[in-house]
Amino acid sequence: MIHRAAAVCLLMLGLFAGNAAAQDPPAVLAAPAAGRDALRAMIEAAKKENGVSYWDTVFQPETHDEMTAAFRKTYGMPPGYPVQYTLSTTLGLITRVEQEVNAGNVTIDIASIASPPWINTLVAAGHVMKYDSAEYKAFGGAFALGMGKPGYYAFNGAYVFVPTWNEDNLKFAGKSWKDVLDAVPPGRISLNDSGNSATGVLAYIGLRTIFDAEYFKALAKLKPVFVLRSEATAERLVTGQDLMAFGGMPTRVYQYNERGANLKFLMPSEGVVLLGQGTFILNKAPHPNAAKLWLDFTLSEQGQTILSRREALISGRSGFKSPLPDYAPAFDSLKVIKMDWEHITTDDIRKAKEEWLSIFNP
Repeated sequence: MIHRAAAVCLLMLGLFAGNAAAQDPPAVLAAPAAGRDALRAMIEAAKKENGVSYWDTVFQPETHDEMTAAFRKTYGMPPGYPVQYTLSTTLGLITRVEQEVNAGNVTIDIASIASPPWINTLVAAGHVMKYDSAEYKAFGGAFALGMGKPGYYAFNGAYVFVPTWNEDNLKFAGKSWKDVLDAVPPGRISLNDSGNSATGVLAYIGLRTIFDAEYFKALAKLKPVFVLRSEATAERLVTGQDLMAFGGMPTRVYQYNERGANLKFLMPSEGVVLLGQGTFILNKAPHPNAAKLWLDFTLSEQGQTILSRREALISGRSGFKSPLPDYAPAFDSLKVIKMDWEHITTDDIRKAKEEWLSIFNP
């Protein structure tokens, strides 16, 4: 009888363990055995926090919807688990984050923006949470270029500003940034408003490492139209308001071409400035456990695949296979203009902006 009772107990324990494993969400089942208990605890804590909020400068609403659904499923969150999202301009995000951290009233959990110098100032001031995401191990190449800081942030996707045009309205066969200067008549080209765009001025800093000011003075003679949002840049090409955009985004080219447009872009022979959207958790985030899960998911292969497919963003994961190689090529296949991201200061940015304004005077 004793042996029989013991056997029944072992059977019951086995069934209990099997049921517990069956109830684990996909993220726990995929995690190393040694880390599953900690992940289960983080998920339960995130459920009690009942939500997460993030700000971004690129993701479109449809991307957010797919990311949110996949996030809930991956971590076994309730169907209506709140994921609050704000799409912002670069300067709008910077202003809001600085207001919140200076006031000590943080409502944003995660922010993502393509400005390593600005994020580094937040890290130095203690405003970014120290978190060693398990996904960081896949971002070694990006970290080596200064596009991220281990333990603090990596980029959730990178983009470039490059010459873009509507093939229906312009036949352009250039290969270089220099070819743009002879491509269209004055008044028919748009330019990123670097006087009001944090990423625009960083792109300008990068291009100034390969071109002197005279190149940009020649560009100014084309009387460019100054545009702030990448969506508007693409829209102006589609409608024919502009024949070319000096700094269009392949992300928007892809999205508009999916709707029937015929936009093209050039990866110039001199190289491109790669702008990686550093994603980080605010140190006083109101939902820290949910924020860690959202950051992990965003940087995971599944999250990166969604972002690359939806937004044509370039992943910083080593060995990542892009679902859209024509629009978002592999990270290590690009000719990238080297930027000393670690040592670009706010003073460097101020001087670059002043120079840009003196040349273009929008």
